[in-house]
Amino acid sequence: MTTTTLDSKVPSGPIEDRWDNHKFSINLVNPANKRKFTVIVVGTGLAGASAAASLAELGYRVRVFTFHDSARRAHSIAAQGGINASKNYPNDGDSAFRLFYDTVKGGDYRSRESNVYRLAQVSADIIDQCTAQGVPFARDYGGLLANRSFGGAQVSRTFYARGQTGQQLLLGAYQAMMRQVHLGNVELTTQTELVDVVVKDGVAVGIVTRNLLTGDTESHSAHAVVLATGGYGNAFYLSTNAMKSNVTAAWRAHKKGAFFANPCYTQIHPTCIPASDEFQSKLTLMSESLRNDGRIWVPDKVGDDRPAADIPETERDYYLERRYPAFGNLVPRDVASRAAKKEVDQMKGVGPLRNGVFLDFADPIDRLGEGEIRERYGNLFEMYERITGEDPYAQPMRIYPAVHYTMGGLWVDYNLMTNLPGLYCLGEANFSDHGANRLGASALMQGLADGYFVLPYTIGDYLSESLGNEPVPTDDQVFKDAETEASDHVNRLLSIGGTRSVDWFHRELGKIVWENCGMERNAEGLEKAISEIQALKTEFDTDLRVLGSADRLNQSLDKAGRVEDFFGLAELMCRDALHREESCGGHFRVEHQTEDGEALRDDENFSYVAAWDWNGGEKPTLHKEPLEFEYVKLAQRSYK
Repeated sequence: MTTTTLDSKVPSGPIEDRWDNHKFSINLVNPANKRKFTVIVVGTGLAGASAAASLAELGYRVRVFTFHDSARRAHSIAAQGGINASKNYPNDGDSAFRLFYDTVKGGDYRSRESNVYRLAQVSADIIDQCTAQGVPFARDYGGLLANRSFGGAQVSRTFYARGQTGQQLLLGAYQAMMRQVHLGNVELTTQTELVDVVVKDGVAVGIVTRNLLTGDTESHSAHAVVLATGGYGNAFYLSTNAMKSNVTAAWRAHKKGAFFANPCYTQIHPTCIPASDEFQSKLTLMSESLRNDGRIWVPDKVGDDRPAADIPETERDYYLERRYPAFGNLVPRDVASRAAKKEVDQMKGVGPLRNGVFLDFADPIDRLGEGEIRERYGNLFEMYERITGEDPYAQPMRIYPAVHYTMGGLWVDYNLMTNLPGLYCLGEANFSDHGANRLGASALMQGLADGYFVLPYTIGDYLSESLGNEPVPTDDQVFKDAETEASDHVNRLLSIGGTRSVDWFHRELGKIVWENCGMERNAEGLEKAISEIQALKTEFDTDLRVLGSADRLNQSLDKAGRVEDFFGLAELMCRDALHREESCGGHFRVEHQTEDGEALRDDENFSYVAAWDWNGGEKPTLHKEPLEFEYVKLAQRSYK
């Protein structure tokens, strides 16, 4: 297998000075010239909306595309618990360096140090920006912004707006973007999906879109393209993601030459409502902030059917507190998830299907009073009761891990540009900051850091080289070819005329990936999964049935294209997991574990980012970005 070494373009010098020095050393576009450039932004979540607002505020002409009917429907609204920042308001020892350290350690030493330190540096600015926009962060008795604890940290650094933090932050970014729409600096197009990234002479020059209401295929040209299209957790079918979340934009870019990095790095969230039957279409996330007060336990005795209230304290196993006394219930998500799986696998699961563990608030209610718990988590408790019919004030919640966030994504350098010049990638759609496991409350931080504070600087360095050049016209042959290919692809999906629905194929694919590339993986299972994915894809190509036509709203057709991309991604995920002969973060190979069952890394052989080239559909080519750790010492993770 031929490999090349990737250049991350990380600046040199002391890590605390790199970002400031980099901003000074890169080329700028002066205010009068910014209006001469057009930038396309795909996606209107936190990363996309904040980038669009910031770029337009600077003077660039911005065109924004979303497949939603409103930019406010982006999946960022689903984030509940909070956003990290190193302001140290509680005066408990936090700092930019400690946030940096916790994030690198939490990612099991598989992230790029310079990016993570920059993220920690700008985190405080994010809070100031969002507060100025009117985001209603919780406040303490003295009027300062309040903080609470999250997994993987021993300080309180998470700012929050009850259990609606993502929604409130998105409203702030959305309002900033819509202000620019009103001023004429942003052109917003809704209900329109990216179907291809257009590349000419190795440079991204625009996109092709499909109108989801009319089926019309259109080309759009720009000086630069920014993808901010979220994660790909729905490859597993059951996940906490919105039903529309997909990998299509990133995958189509990958097929045009953009490297896909660390695709097997998917995060399992420990605090989700367990599935109630096999035909459930998605899973519901309960915020990790609940672990700040709730205690997680299972009965000591296998198969104990008694109601939780009838099980005495002496017959309960608070297993996280027992195994990890220093962090207790606030261990990182991957550690908590594997621990819950272990208990359920040992037949200690609770609930009708024995597929959960208890998250119990009896102690904090006794200590703080029900009113205080309602103030902190009321909307989350209401949501849980609506879904399960159980009152979490009177009995423990039932939780179990589920696919949540994806740490893999398009490879980007320090400037957030992919290996394709002119194509940038922000937020969850890129791979850059979280390594093999994301700490809670850092997704919102990364999305807003990329959009508000990183891309607006770095994109100028690229655009300055194109001053005086017009975008490639949309009647150029590369756009015509891309439109033809997109139309042919739609017609092929409609013409298969088989017997199986899109959802059937998606569910079957999800089962394969979850069973073999989920919380636990092994070589035999991954090789089996690759074979099964290929066989199922052959069946998809010959037995898919999509009703309706392409010239009107057709959600089955839209879904078919997205599920087809999941097939390609799922195979790459399994290949990536198979090649990585180590356990790290949320990626647990059963062949590589410590004596007490923790993840065992192989720093000598796998301390790198694995970035894969499409290679025309043949076996993908691996490229490596070596990871160097100058400031955080490589060590076996311990939260005991």
